[in-house]
Amino acid sequence: MANRIVLNTVSYHGAGAIKEVANELTARGYKKAFVCSDPDLLKFGVTQKVLSVLDEAKIPYVVFSDIKANPTIENVQLGVKAFEESGADAIVTIGGGSSMDTAKAIGIIAANPEFADVRSLEGVAPTKNHAVFTIAVPTTAGTAAEVTINYVITDVEKRRKFVCVDVNDIPEIAVVDPEMMYSMPKGLTAATGMDALTHAIEGLITKSAWEMSDMFHLEAIRLISKNLRAAVENDQQGRNGMALGQYIAGMGFSNVGLGIVHSMAHGLSALYDTPHGVACAIILPTGLEFNQEATGEKYKALAEAMGVENVSSMDQAAYRKAAIDAVKKLSADVGIPANLKGILKEEDIDFLSESAYADACRPGNPRDISLDEIKALYRSLL
Repeated sequence: MANRIVLNTVSYHGAGAIKEVANELTARGYKKAFVCSDPDLLKFGVTQKVLSVLDEAKIPYVVFSDIKANPTIENVQLGVKAFEESGADAIVTIGGGSSMDTAKAIGIIAANPEFADVRSLEGVAPTKNHAVFTIAVPTTAGTAAEVTINYVITDVEKRRKFVCVDVNDIPEIAVVDPEMMYSMPKGLTAATGMDALTHAIEGLITKSAWEMSDMFHLEAIRLISKNLRAAVENDQQGRNGMALGQYIAGMGFSNVGLGIVHSMAHGLSALYDTPHGVACAIILPTGLEFNQEATGEKYKALAEAMGVENVSSMDQAAYRKAAIDAVKKLSADVGIPANLKGILKEEDIDFLSESAYADACRPGNPRDISLDEIKALYRSLL
């Protein structure tokens, strides 16, 4: 079986990289940008940093900001209509996963209108055309949506999230400028950072993992473990390290998939509007405990990447425990709750478990899991 890697055509990294947004649009002959960004980023002037670059280059644009934290089918459909009415020929998306996922869906449907219902994009949709040319500028160090072939949309009517996987949705250009992340608040920095760590760890142990994806994931784990605590305190070097670490994690998991941690987290975000990164961080140690017998020596490499000392002298049980404990400590150090108490309701466990079992991430889990086992994992987190 061939292993596939899909990445951006071009990516820019480092402080001041946002100037490349205008350079790329101009060089490629695009005339007008459809800017997708959420209301808070507009309110606090973060989006304006990129808009100023467009203004200076005299590139016209229209801004679409009807985007929720967990973007919905309605958000996407309104965005498609706005794009069609805008006269734009390119998309610039600025924000975290919400803005970028919305932009991906808009770009895909604009190029493939037969998927206008949005729901038909769930899973691996047979789109024929690449999405509208897109430049993605992340403002959070977590989702890595700027480099992935995935996006997640909330179906409000059915009270669930669904994952879309499509090589046609990847932005052609990623502009990862850590200065866009400097004003990110402490809680959001912690949550998105733990989401990035979950991407890297689940990607490391997923069934489809191989040598190249392991290389990405282990370096991402090292960078995140080293820099997340400092980033939460708004240390510049910590921010820079997290910007790179989360992108490298995306280079990996986008191509090999995830597991039950993300499957279980998606339902919590859809039902309770729980921040995705918080849900992932709370569930991650439990997922690691469940999966440890199906991971060979992967937890040894995980423990070493997390900075655990003397791993080489540990037996298998010891290094597996050390890896899980290191994840728990990092999560606690950045202020993530230890369980789902106050979030999860007992009466919702059956529905959430069914949603998690049906989720596109679940088949990649290294250990096969039943519906009853998912229910038990949820209950263990109450």
